Amino acid sequence: MTVPFRRFVIFAEMRTGSNLLEATLNALRGVTCFGEAFNPYMMGWPDKDELQGVTRAQREADPMVLLDRLFDRPGHLPGFRYFHDHDPRVFDAIMHDPECAKIVLTRNPLDSYVSTQLARETNQWKLNETETPIPAAITYDGPEFRDTIAAVERFQLRVMHRLQVTGQTAFWLGYEDLRDPEVMTGLVHWLGRTDIARVEPASDQVPQNPRELADKVRNFDEMQADLAQIDPFMLRRIPNFEPRRGPSVPSFSAVEAGQGLIFMPVRCGPGDAVRDWMATLGAVSGDFTQTSLRQWKRQHPGHRSFAVLRHPLHRAWTAFRQLLTDSRPELRQLMRDVHRVALPPDAALAGMDRQAQLELFAQFLAFLKRNLNGQTTLPTHAGWASQSEVIAGFSRVASPDMLIREDRIADELPTLARAAGIDEARLAGLKIQPMPDFLRDKALLQAARQAYLRDYIAFGFSD
Repeated sequence: MTVPFRRFVIFAEMRTGSNLLEATLNALRGVTCFGEAFNPYMMGWPDKDELQGVTRAQREADPMVLLDRLFDRPGHLPGFRYFHDHDPRVFDAIMHDPECAKIVLTRNPLDSYVSTQLARETNQWKLNETETPIPAAITYDGPEFRDTIAAVERFQLRVMHRLQVTGQTAFWLGYEDLRDPEVMTGLVHWLGRTDIARVEPASDQVPQNPRELADKVRNFDEMQADLAQIDPFMLRRIPNFEPRRGPSVPSFSAVEAGQGLIFMPVRCGPGDAVRDWMATLGAVSGDFTQTSLRQWKRQHPGHRSFAVLRHPLHRAWTAFRQLLTDSRPELRQLMRDVHRVALPPDAALAGMDRQAQLELFAQFLAFLKRNLNGQTTLPTHAGWASQSEVIAGFSRVASPDMLIREDRIADELPTLARAAGIDEARLAGLKIQPMPDFLRDKALLQAARQAYLRDYIAFGFSD
């Protein structure tokens, strides 16, 4: 027996046409889409801190309060848009609800990527027929693009798998379907609103960049060469069927010395120092895809691979320093407003003394514990994810031959170098900075252990 739908969710991503789909649905009597209700940076729509009487603080404390508020509308069909980087705590509740219709909206990932970059460059996210599009072009970044599609792919596969194991189905839409009245009518009838004879797509939004890609991408030829490494048919089908790829393959580095040596970096570790040392050994390759990595391995029989593990406290300090100096201002503001890390205004960050930094660092460690336990709306960033999870991600493509602890690298790397046919004398150029002594505070060490207990157990880190 089919259960009638009482609510819906739109699984989509940036620049897939979800604004147009939302406008089409919101034009119907008795249907309401509440925007990106669980976007960690806003409440439904930009510059909003409250939605249906629920504040950001209340949503952060318990997202189910907002979910229940949105869905508690008898006789109405409510829903919202949900992207891969939205609050993960509501995902299970959505997927295990058979009365919640699942609409999956996809778009050619390259078109979506270019459109997103153009919108960021122009700050023009919607366009109606009376507005003039801002002319712009973007520079294609291969590693960024592959990271983007990998994240979306993982999410889409997770949605599809959960639909399968719960015996549900979704209504699949492509970007091109959104202006087709017959498809929109079919969607609304599938949702149960057969009383509506015909649905016309919203007409208050127009395509922003209907130009050829060659006109929108400055380094178009470079982009074409880069995309040649990716199977175009699999690229098109990423949301549904493309096999998983390791999340960090583009970050791998390989050196030609000996039989070959592959470095698999864990972010916020000693990656720069290791890569600089590798450059002294010979030609270094990087920016791999799964295909090019396999080709390199075939061409280098006898190669070896390794990853370097950093003490969790030292690594968390590196992530904290990056938060202060390299992250987006919006992330720092989110830390101030929501995540209980009382950072001073950006203009004052450079003037903080060491003691002030350490006090904020303690707050950051407390945030990490909540974040790694799934207690925040903010997804876990690669720079502070558990190293055990990062290594598990590597294993989907290739497991490192050796996991080397940073403080043991001088003793352990020579063994691997000998196996790869590299002269041990060439290891002298590797300079690793030890964990700063000022971090060896009992309270900080305890906080790091609480945040990264899995890493302490998995890898035997000691205080």
